[in-house]
Amino acid sequence: MTARMPFQYVVLRCVPRVDREEFVNVGVVVYCQQAEVLEARCHVDRDRLVALSPDVDVDAVCSALAAVEAVCRGDESAGAAGRAARGTRFGFVKAPRSTVVQPGPVHGGTTTDPSAELEHLLDRLVR
Repeated sequence: MTARMPFQYVVLRCVPRVDREEFVNVGVVVYCQQAEVLEARCHVDRDRLVALSPDVDVDAVCSALAAVEAVCRGDESAGAAGRAARGTRFGFVKAPRSTVVQPGPVHGGTTTDPSAELEHLLDRLVR
């Protein structure tokens, strides 16, 4: 039997108009220290975003999500954030911000496979 490991995750939200507090889930980030995993998966439903806010810049949202994915991967293109330790990078990603792409609250659980858990969460909470 494979041991269960603790993990944390945040759902990434697109909030086109912060003043209205309406959002569409657009991604999930999973962090499992024990398995040395920090991964992000994103899915943007353009039609849902435009229905929520017709003037939303969907390309800018996709660009912001690509930056989050780069930080999680530890890409050099993410600058200092990409070079930081995995736990520190998760701290950057989960930090509250007032931008179009925002992290939701941090949740936790246990899993035997953090990558499979990420796909499950993406299917359940985003797609």
